[in-house]
Amino acid sequence: MDVKVGIPRALFYYQYYPLWKTFFEELNTEVVLSDYSTSKILDEGTKSCVAEACLPVKIFYGHVMNIKDKVDYLFIPRFTSISKKEYICPKFGGLPDMIRNSIKDLPPLIDTEINLRKSEKNARKAAMEIGRFFTKDERKIENAYKKALESFGEFKAKVKQGVLPSDILDKKLNVIKKSNEPELNIAVIGHVYNLYDSFINMDMIDKLRKRGAKIITVDMVEDEIIKRNAGLLPKKMFWNFGSRAYGSSLHFLEREDIDGIIYLMSFGCGVDSFVCDLAERKIRKTKDIPFIVLTLDEHSGEAGMDTRLDAFIDMIRWRYKNENNVSAYG
Repeated sequence: MDVKVGIPRALFYYQYYPLWKTFFEELNTEVVLSDYSTSKILDEGTKSCVAEACLPVKIFYGHVMNIKDKVDYLFIPRFTSISKKEYICPKFGGLPDMIRNSIKDLPPLIDTEINLRKSEKNARKAAMEIGRFFTKDERKIENAYKKALESFGEFKAKVKQGVLPSDILDKKLNVIKKSNEPELNIAVIGHVYNLYDSFINMDMIDKLRKRGAKIITVDMVEDEIIKRNAGLLPKKMFWNFGSRAYGSSLHFLEREDIDGIIYLMSFGCGVDSFVCDLAERKIRKTKDIPFIVLTLDEHSGEAGMDTRLDAFIDMIRWRYKNENNVSAYG
C-alpha cells in the first residue's frame, strides 16, 4: 500500500468513516486520519477559515492543515445530497473549493460529487469515479464498493442497537464509566460532527454518562419512524438533517422512557437555527419533558457546559424525588 489517502477526522467522518476506510483499503491504499481534535487544530482552522463559518467547518480546516503534508491525496467529497429529494447544508458542496482557496501546498483533492437527491443509485456512480483515482479495473472498484457497503451496514446496525458511533470509531466500548445513580434516558439531538467530537462538545457525552445518563441519539432511531414523523409536517422538509431531527423528536415524545431531551447546535448554523426552533416548539407544546438547547462555538467555556449539564440532570432527578407534577418550564 504505497498510496496514502488522508481523511480529516471531522464533519461526515463520524457518519461514513467505516464505509470510506474499507473502500480505500480494498483498493490497496493506506488510509491516514488526522489527529483527534485539539485546541491547536481549532486555532489553525480558525486562522485559515473565513470568520463567518460555523465551528465544525473551522475545525475541519484545522484537520486539513494537520494532515495535508502526510498524504498523497486528500479525500474531501463534494456532498450535495445524501438522501432522495433532500439536500444537506451548502457548506459541504463548497468545501473543496473553500479549502483550495484558503490553504496552500495541498496534495491532490478527491472531490467527487455525492448527490443522491434524484436517485440513491448515484452513490455507486460516485464510488466508481473515486476508485478510478487508483485503478482502471472496474471489477475491483465494484468489489471494493460492495465490501464497503457491508462494513457500513454492520456499523449502522451496531448504532441502531444503541452504540454511539464515537464509541465504535474511538474504541471506547469497554471503558465507559457509569454513575451509581439510577440511570436516566437522555435523548440528544444534533449533527454527528457536534455530537461525537468530544473536543467540540467539551466531552459532553462522557459527562452525561458519569452523571448516570444513557445517551439516545437521532442515529439510533429507525429510518422508517423518522420518515413517517417528518411526513406530518405541513410541507416537506428539504434538509436531510432537518427531517431526521424533527422526525426523531416526535419519536422521543412518543416514548415513555425518555427523561429529558438536549438539542446540541452550532452558533451560526442556518439549518440548526430553524430546525431547533421547530423541534422546541413541538416538544414544549406536546409534552411536559425537560428540554435544553446547548449552543457551541470556538469561544464556548467548559465551566458553562458543566454547569448547565449539572443543572439539567439535577433538575430531572429532583422532580422525580420531590415534585413530579411540576412543569419543567415553570
